[in-house]
Amino acid sequence: QVHLVESGGGSVQAGGSLRLSCAASGSTYILGWFRQPPGKEREVVAVIFTRYGSTLYADSVKGRFTISQDNAKNTVYLQMNTLRPEDTAMYYCAARVSPAGSWRDRGTYNYWGQGTQVTVSS
Repeated sequence: QVHLVESGGGSVQAGGSLRLSCAASGSTYILGWFRQPPGKEREVVAVIFTRYGSTLYADSVKGRFTISQDNAKNTVYLQMNTLRPEDTAMYYCAARVSPAGSWRDRGTYNYWGQGTQVTVSS
């Protein structure tokens, strides 16, 4: 069983920055962030392979967002810079315990946080 506790988020103007945190209990293979804009499906933002530290990003956030982890705290961070109004969404931390499946496929993630809202105004 993995428990995820998110923090961070809020409202910011376009061009601003925010940082999300996700504290995880238990062992994981991947920790990542997904987001769900209003009226749209949940999509992957960025993931980190917790054993190796390697990262993957959605094309829409490459160069603006950075995912990182603090192994001592078992916490993953999402630093979001140069935010745009289209980044507005509910952001969810997700954990996967198995290597099977695509990192983009939300159906392969076993555990989810409660979500934190990010709102970017123009």
